[in-house]
Amino acid sequence: MKMSKVKQPNSWLKPVAIAIAALAGSGTLAACNTTKALQKDTAAQNIQQNANSQSDVNLAAPMPHKAVVYQVFTRLYGNTNTTNKPWGTIDENGVGKFSDFTQAALQDIKSLGVTHIWYTGVPHHAVINDYSQYGISQDDPDVVKGRAGSPYAVKDYYSVNPDLANDPAKRLEEFESLITRTHNNGMKVLIDIVPNHVARDYQSLAKPEGVVDFGENDDTSVTYAKNNNFYYIQGGSFTVPASQNGYQPLGGDAHPLSDGKFAENPAKWTGNGSRLAQPDANDWYETVKINYGVKPDGSHDFPALPKGFEKKGAAAHYAFWSQQDSSAIPDSWVKFKQITQYWLAKGVDGFRFDMAEMVPVEFWSYLNSNIKHTNPNAFLLAEVYNPTLYRDYIHLGKMDYLYDKVDLYDTLKDIMHDKKSTAAIASVQHKVLDIEEHMLHFLENHDEQRIASPDFGGKAENALPAMVVSTLLSRAPTLLYFGQDVGEAGAENAGFGQPTRTSIFDYIGVPAHQRWMNNGKFDGGQSTESEKALRSYYQTLMNLSHSASALKGDYVELDSLQRQLATKGYNDKTFTFARFDEQQQLIVASNFSTTKGANFTISVPNTLVQQWKLNQQGDIAMVDLLSNKQITHLTIDDAGKGAITVSLKPLESLVLELQR
Repeated sequence: MKMSKVKQPNSWLKPVAIAIAALAGSGTLAACNTTKALQKDTAAQNIQQNANSQSDVNLAAPMPHKAVVYQVFTRLYGNTNTTNKPWGTIDENGVGKFSDFTQAALQDIKSLGVTHIWYTGVPHHAVINDYSQYGISQDDPDVVKGRAGSPYAVKDYYSVNPDLANDPAKRLEEFESLITRTHNNGMKVLIDIVPNHVARDYQSLAKPEGVVDFGENDDTSVTYAKNNNFYYIQGGSFTVPASQNGYQPLGGDAHPLSDGKFAENPAKWTGNGSRLAQPDANDWYETVKINYGVKPDGSHDFPALPKGFEKKGAAAHYAFWSQQDSSAIPDSWVKFKQITQYWLAKGVDGFRFDMAEMVPVEFWSYLNSNIKHTNPNAFLLAEVYNPTLYRDYIHLGKMDYLYDKVDLYDTLKDIMHDKKSTAAIASVQHKVLDIEEHMLHFLENHDEQRIASPDFGGKAENALPAMVVSTLLSRAPTLLYFGQDVGEAGAENAGFGQPTRTSIFDYIGVPAHQRWMNNGKFDGGQSTESEKALRSYYQTLMNLSHSASALKGDYVELDSLQRQLATKGYNDKTFTFARFDEQQQLIVASNFSTTKGANFTISVPNTLVQQWKLNQQGDIAMVDLLSNKQITHLTIDDAGKGAITVSLKPLESLVLELQR
């Protein structure tokens, strides 16, 4: 989750930085400072011996091949309406449904090599559409962003967005049916969990017996109490933020609740950490911050993990928390355990955790070890943007995967914008070599600009070398955002959501995706030739990433060697690396230039030739797996060094497989 204010898509940066500095940390990560070591000596804790002996840092169950995660914005995916009126209603602009994920749709997704579908926007969040006939309270436009509402302002964790159901009364049944269909098509299901904040008017209609709503038992007479779910601003009632740049809820359309007011007394802290009764328009004012037992001064009200627990597996973490007295665990922790266990029981296979770094790492140890206890193969992906936190959230927090946004994504984007040399790729990858298989790669998601937008690539094809590098560089999964594979540009002025990103706040159509979808046939019947060609390229690349065994093996960057040797024709727009295991050996070469070809001879060091057990001199054929053609050969000289001559067109990549 990022965007906070209409017409200012990057305005999330400042509030996030403030919130993290103010509150995100705990005993081990106070004020986002990971230099603090675990201090408390808990050797006296009676941890089960068998759990203590475990040292498996990598929580994700080993997969035979790299995972491919396909993110769909569920509300938009199946929508065939092309009206695209700014601030359009659900009737004017249309909306996608769970039922749009037919057998044909799911097989089309699977054709991209997809292993996991992340259905974004499923938990019931605040919406404007009137569902009062189903017992759902109406939401106030003054604290809802867009006409369709942000999926990260969850209103009821035990239900699903009624917009997505053909029959809102049976919305949960319809989602359960989608889970079954997805599984029957050989893919896993991921949904969002947003632990840092909930909608201002959270109210669960569907909570199981024994579950209490967030805030229901809070002592609102104090700013903080360990088992309060929220923080309270004493002596102040919530005031709707002052409008900026002429902003009006619903674009100025009339609504019975749109009066510039929202009743909340005392006011609660806002989701991004603002402690003002009247938050700023740039704040996440539609949400309230969850209290995890972190006091306003940043100190904590929960047990610290024992020393050395970064080396222990999920079972040891589960045992540690299971032994704690129930009074030691903050109530909000228990509530999110109940929520995730509820969805696991429904058949959900994992979660994408929103703004995970704004929640203390000890909570993640507690939650994720409980999840893994129930489903050891659960897929746990977290949104974390601070590289200094990566290892704590993986090793202590027991996350399987984190976004590789700040390093790899940003670097690839800078290369495309001629701000950096391709040499930076090897540098940023070196920084995460010890955790590379945990760093999920992507070039698009719902927070980021569309590649084909003018502010990113201008053309979808301009990112193909970056996509090849991002996809094949490591053992980590690759995330593909729906519409990316057909060059969706996100050019619509949707209302609250502005161009360059496909809006997550509004009812809107996704034109390039709609052309591929072709009214549910999913055959590209309305697509342009360039869209079809792009889709074919993505299919080849993503299936290769899912099936090539070398990509679960070792990585050797060859870029720095070419630069040291001043290889003729090698430049700041080219990049090469090797991926291999005992069964398969690959050399990947990419040319990021949009205008110039590149011709050079890749030097392969003797050490790599020896690792590949290539003892004979002479030529060994190499086939490009992207075109399935023999392109060149590896020549081994009498000193045991290798050489591969390549010729790359602008924006071309080669994935060269050694032919034994």
